[in-house]
Amino acid sequence: MRVLARVEAALLNQTGYLFQWCPVCLAVGIGLYFSLRFEPDWQVYACLLVLVATSAWVGRTVSSGWAALATGGALVAAGFTLAGARAHTVAEPVLSWRYYGPVEGRVVAMDRSASDALRVTLDRVRIGDVPLDRRPQRVRLSLHGGSVSLKPGQRIMTTGHLSTPQGPVEPGGFDFRRHAWFQRLGAVGYTRVPVLTIAPPESEPQEVRTTALRMAISERVRAILPGEVGGFAAAVTTGDRSGMGQSTLESLRASNLAHLLAISGLHMGLLTGFVFLVCRLVLSAIPVVALRLPVRKLAALCALIAAVIYLMLSGGNVATERAFVMASVMLGAILIDRRAISLRAVAVAALIVLILRPESLLSPGFQMSFAATTALVAVFGALRDYGPMPGPKWLKPMATLLLSSAIAGLATAPIGAAHFNTMSHYGLLANVLSVPVMGTVVVPSAVLAALLAPFGLEALALTVMGFGLEWIMVVSAWVSGLDGAQGYVVSPPHYVLPSFAMGALWLALWRGRAKWLGVAPVALAFLLWGQGHRPDVLVADSGGLVGVMTENGRALSKEKGSGFVAMVWLENDGDGVDQKHAASRWPAGADIVQRYIWQGKELVHITGKRAAQGFDECHDNQIVVSAVALDLTGECGVYDPKRLMETGSLAFANGRIRTSREAIGNRLWSPGMSAHHREKRDQ
Repeated sequence: MRVLARVEAALLNQTGYLFQWCPVCLAVGIGLYFSLRFEPDWQVYACLLVLVATSAWVGRTVSSGWAALATGGALVAAGFTLAGARAHTVAEPVLSWRYYGPVEGRVVAMDRSASDALRVTLDRVRIGDVPLDRRPQRVRLSLHGGSVSLKPGQRIMTTGHLSTPQGPVEPGGFDFRRHAWFQRLGAVGYTRVPVLTIAPPESEPQEVRTTALRMAISERVRAILPGEVGGFAAAVTTGDRSGMGQSTLESLRASNLAHLLAISGLHMGLLTGFVFLVCRLVLSAIPVVALRLPVRKLAALCALIAAVIYLMLSGGNVATERAFVMASVMLGAILIDRRAISLRAVAVAALIVLILRPESLLSPGFQMSFAATTALVAVFGALRDYGPMPGPKWLKPMATLLLSSAIAGLATAPIGAAHFNTMSHYGLLANVLSVPVMGTVVVPSAVLAALLAPFGLEALALTVMGFGLEWIMVVSAWVSGLDGAQGYVVSPPHYVLPSFAMGALWLALWRGRAKWLGVAPVALAFLLWGQGHRPDVLVADSGGLVGVMTENGRALSKEKGSGFVAMVWLENDGDGVDQKHAASRWPAGADIVQRYIWQGKELVHITGKRAAQGFDECHDNQIVVSAVALDLTGECGVYDPKRLMETGSLAFANGRIRTSREAIGNRLWSPGMSAHHREKRDQ
């Protein structure tokens, strides 16, 4: 009983600070849904809804301490139900076979692939004679065969290769198939023949009109600012990265400046802050307005309008929507006379984002942006309680900038390293040299260009903007070229990030000395990260590539082909070499049949028809991986394309073989499950 009394007393001491735990509880429920290896039936959701109602009733009838726990339980159940409802709501047909033939659709988005090819997303798709109920709502094509000048809304056609979105390149890895499910992307592929326009751009749908306006602005920006600077400016203003080359993107990533490309919290904060400041100064300078009207609220309203316009022009992707929600909550707090920057405001923004897009919890953008924001608000709130910062006034802006960059960097570094397997050793230096230029030159110039555009005078402001972006590119090139600028980190086990997040949130949100208990899960996360082991052998789901761990790092069976898979494997190993270098590590040399000994068994990799013709018998101590279909005699384990289509990629570790299908389970986005879901829906 004493333990229960102490728990209730501890909760009562948090009165007034419990609301900020609401998005945490909601996120726990969402995370539980995505961690399952089976798709819950309707009975599970019915029980959860009863639990939500019961917990809400308990919360209203018991003492406030236990009411907080009841509310937390209700939010966990609500988060689970919300994620499931979202997954079923976005369900659309997914192509379950390889398709080659005519592809027709309307252009709704354009970007660039990892190979620097123009890539288009199409809706209103027609592919051969595939019936409507099996036809993907959206497909994405990389264009390798040339094309006419494409515009959003155009209806185009080509002949292309399509397939189902790829699953994890290794068991437990990032599942692009799940990501595509929530984007309603039912097929991906490429074409090597020219693209033809069969209908002009449509003007009726709002999405098409907005995309067309974005692309028109992007083209105008690139016409005034040619080259990489123009592509950078277009990315910052409209979110269109199609004008940027891979070398520039790599330089920005290596210097930890890639976040300046994404229209997210920094851009939205700088924009709304600049508009708010200018409007407040202008309105305060007008005596009639300053004496009779609430200038601060009018300035907040103007900044909110600017945020809406920026959201529309940027394409409204997930990162921009998240930034817009955060900015709107803080500006709304000003309108209702509340503190704009507080943990409560951050909690409201997180709740809205998670309710609208529960799947965003899994994205590095959501995790990093809210980690940085929460850390900044918590640390500066604690510093505010200790009084003003010591030192001369002229030094305080620079000290604040350095402290902000350090706090945000420390909060996001583990998350970025876990997702991207890299760490920029001089990222703080690059951000200190670049972020002030972004805030004082680039963003004000972009706002001025928007105001001058109706008069045809935007070139002057864009030229000034170009100077700022050139400086940022020079900084990124210099920093990324320094010795040891970029380090590589091995991927952590799946339980490391949740442990780190819960410990860090406990440190930031709990009040009292017990907050320091959060140090334990954070320390445990780093300890577990250091104890993690990578698989001995990895096999691609196509059978075209095998990677084995050696004393010198992972050795790959081929120096060309399956380049994306090879890159991800090496990144997850924390290995900075390229595929050709990794292929030189293979112990057996460059034979057409690659062999490797694992756990007393011989692993045989067959990559072509010529190699397969000379291999027609195997033994029980062999494991055969092949990129072509095999018909073997013997009792060996065979993984050819037909079997790999069922299992997905493979990982050999701890004496057993684990498959991607086993790691994912039977979810809505799993192979074959979308068709099953469609049949149940039609019934």
